[in-house]
Amino acid sequence: MANPRPSASSQLLQESERVRITHWRFAPGAETGWHRHAHDYVVVCLTAGRLVAETANGDVATDLRFGQTYSRPAGVEHNIVNANAHEFAFIEIELK
Repeated sequence: MANPRPSASSQLLQESERVRITHWRFAPGAETGWHRHAHDYVVVCLTAGRLVAETANGDVATDLRFGQTYSRPAGVEHNIVNANAHEFAFIEIELK
């Protein structure tokens, strides 16, 4: 059996009735674990590198730049994996 991946770490920075802001950090090879987003969300990359989104339809690798942003709608289900030899970090802003 393959070694399990390390878990990404998260720190809740702020939460209100309208938003939840979380700082995510991924050691090399770390993953979030499978999850479904209950809210629309925006991501702001704090590092550059490649993330892999494991989805029901296959894996999607994306190269991201420092400061790059992207958004996704509620209902997205995936596992995010750091495919870099260095730490990757981003801020996630969920819109309630």
